[in-house]
Amino acid sequence: MTRCPGILAEIGLLIYPDCQLSAVHGLTDLVRIAGEWSAHGADPVPRPVIRVSHWAFVAGTEGDDPDQPSCVWDSHAGLPHRLDYVIAPPSIVMPEKMRPMPAAARWLARRHVEGSRICSICAGAFVLAESGLIDGRRVTTHWAFASQLAERFPGVDVAQENIVLDDGDIITAGGILAWTDLGLTLVDRLMGPSAMLATARFLVIDPPRDDQRPFARFVPRFDHGDEAILRVQHRMHAHAAEPCSVKRLAESASLGERTFQRRFHQATGHRPTEYLQQVRVAKAREILETTHRPVEQIAWQVGYAAATAFGKAFQRITGITPGRYRQRFGMSTRAPREQPQER
Repeated sequence: MTRCPGILAEIGLLIYPDCQLSAVHGLTDLVRIAGEWSAHGADPVPRPVIRVSHWAFVAGTEGDDPDQPSCVWDSHAGLPHRLDYVIAPPSIVMPEKMRPMPAAARWLARRHVEGSRICSICAGAFVLAESGLIDGRRVTTHWAFASQLAERFPGVDVAQENIVLDDGDIITAGGILAWTDLGLTLVDRLMGPSAMLATARFLVIDPPRDDQRPFARFVPRFDHGDEAILRVQHRMHAHAAEPCSVKRLAESASLGERTFQRRFHQATGHRPTEYLQQVRVAKAREILETTHRPVEQIAWQVGYAAATAFGKAFQRITGITPGRYRQRFGMSTRAPREQPQER
């Protein structure tokens, strides 16, 4: 489906039982403010905006498909939908009181297969985990719920120290008010850093990161419509550290190597080996930002047998060595507050 003129992307917010409606409406307002501030000034030419829609399972309106929620609100009603991002917001009840949501989980999984990027905030990670999409993935949630998420879904790698974890096709945010961090992250991605900063200033909130990185983020394409290539992309993101030859990737797509490489580049804009390096370096950046793990260990963790090869790939993509990156952007490098000595 082609993009509607004047719309950069559509964000779909899933309204599930006991979800935090203030986050749903807050994200809606944040995106609207971003659009108005990006058009603020003397330029009379209308600029593209972000569309927001709300989706809920409403009794008596499911029709023939019980796994398809209804659109209950739309900033651009009447236009065909193309959900680029789908967000499971926080819950206002504790995880142990959250009801199973198999229909919502199936809907999220289906949107993911069709190319939507799936996001969660706080306890929304439990809805996302029910879909199976984050098995084997590193995700974040509220620090108070991290152990419960890990126990209930043992295949999920829970990183409670992170505010936002961007794994390309899956984005998770921790903390019940982390919807502001996720919202600004999406505004930055879709409208650029100036629009994001203008939005943060107007709302009198901090940007989602302590430092604005001078490096372009890897933003993979999932909406190209090539299902065989999309399956390979999902595999590469979920299993980035595993040895992965072009031959094996082509086989998983049921394509010959030449056909696979041509279609992969056409769909993603990268050759398969370049794409895999981008995925691995993106994962390494998150680890460098939030841990003190040795660079050699990180290299092995993201799929490089030698730290020298990892360092070359990292510097080629980011323009800086792993060590310098950690010095400049590592949140865990800040000195801890001194504790008073016992007398």
